[in-house]
Amino acid sequence: MRIEINPKYQYLSEWVKHLPGTFDLSGDIIYNARNQIRVFHSDAYPSLTLCVKRFHRPRFLNAFIYGTLRVSKAERSYKNALYCIEHQVATPEPVAFIEEKSGPCLGYSYLVTLQSQLTRLNREFTLAYTPALDLTIRPLAQFTAHMHNEGILHLDFSPGNILWDKVDDIPNGTFLSRYGDYAFEIIDINRMRIGEVSMKEGCKSLRRICARTSFFDTFADEYAKARGMNNDECRYWIHHYRNLFWHNGTKAQYEYE
Repeated sequence: MRIEINPKYQYLSEWVKHLPGTFDLSGDIIYNARNQIRVFHSDAYPSLTLCVKRFHRPRFLNAFIYGTLRVSKAERSYKNALYCIEHQVATPEPVAFIEEKSGPCLGYSYLVTLQSQLTRLNREFTLAYTPALDLTIRPLAQFTAHMHNEGILHLDFSPGNILWDKVDDIPNGTFLSRYGDYAFEIIDINRMRIGEVSMKEGCKSLRRICARTSFFDTFADEYAKARGMNNDECRYWIHHYRNLFWHNGTKAQYEYE
């Protein structure tokens, strides 16, 4: 078993070391599919709430490849989170990652983070839209532009991976990316690229977000301004890539305007 713990949380080393043996017996399940996510509350540290994502076991050849040649999803997520926070892009703070192995083959791997203080998902723009949500568009565009200016490209920048809330609803002392009255975090960052982000790459990364056309017109205006780019070009490429993505005949589960 391989473990790496954030030096800030070394006092949790014993709990982390025993986590693979206790994971199925404790915690509250908040997501259960290919991967499983549980939230843990500690009697010893009542102010601390931990979120643990257990990645599925790779099968057959992939187990050997991830065990010997490639970085596990847990390790990649952990290191990406450290990089994001270093560059003032908020994501739940990483505590540790764990890899279980059988010989050279990777078994389960675990990512431990602090539980996010944010309660809302970008999915609201599709599933529970109200005009009041329009107030978050420009702050979200500023957050996204900052992320791209810092050379961080989330490769699954989708409604379920963008957390947000009003700043007034967030406890003091929490590190978040704050823009005006709103704060944001990105999650599920094992698929992330670090390096210069061009205008086209940035615009293309927005294609998974489903919202009204007016949302993207406003977003493009603020995003272009924050990145020092041409507004009309940004708007064109955003709509170009979302048209390709949502009109390919396989993605009709969300309203598209």
